[in-house]
Amino acid sequence: MSRRHRMQKREIAPDSRFQSKLVGQLVNMVTRCGKKSLARRLVYSAIEKASEKLGKGDPVEILLTASENVRPKLEVKSRRIGGATYQVPVEVPYERQQALAFRWMISFAKGRKGLPMDEALAGEIVDAYGNGGAAVKKREDVHKMAQANRAFAHFSSW
Repeated sequence: MSRRHRMQKREIAPDSRFQSKLVGQLVNMVTRCGKKSLARRLVYSAIEKASEKLGKGDPVEILLTASENVRPKLEVKSRRIGGATYQVPVEVPYERQQALAFRWMISFAKGRKGLPMDEALAGEIVDAYGNGGAAVKKREDVHKMAQANRAFAHFSSW
């Protein structure tokens, strides 16, 4: 057992334009090499473009709906029991759901070659809002893996 204290979760500061912690978290995840102002520009541009493409009102609501469509509810974790390793399905905590959703959206946006990052991220947000795209497919794959291994669910709690 560890003798250290549990790590305290840092409070995520809301962004300056929308006063939303959700947008602040996305900005933090897009930030590379400490260039937060560049990340803010990219994220703001992406959610504005997504809002224009969808023709809806509030850009933060669009981002919230898109992230809800991508968030995984179940995932599998490896558990070693009696010399065998089992993929055990477990429920995902809310903070990890949100982090995985944004991580997948950003990584698939980076994978869209030939587009600027703001347009690629806007495309991922629009696809996720419509319950399609690569990030939603990734969530479906994670859920299928958990469903396939639900026979080992009794190993989840000790």
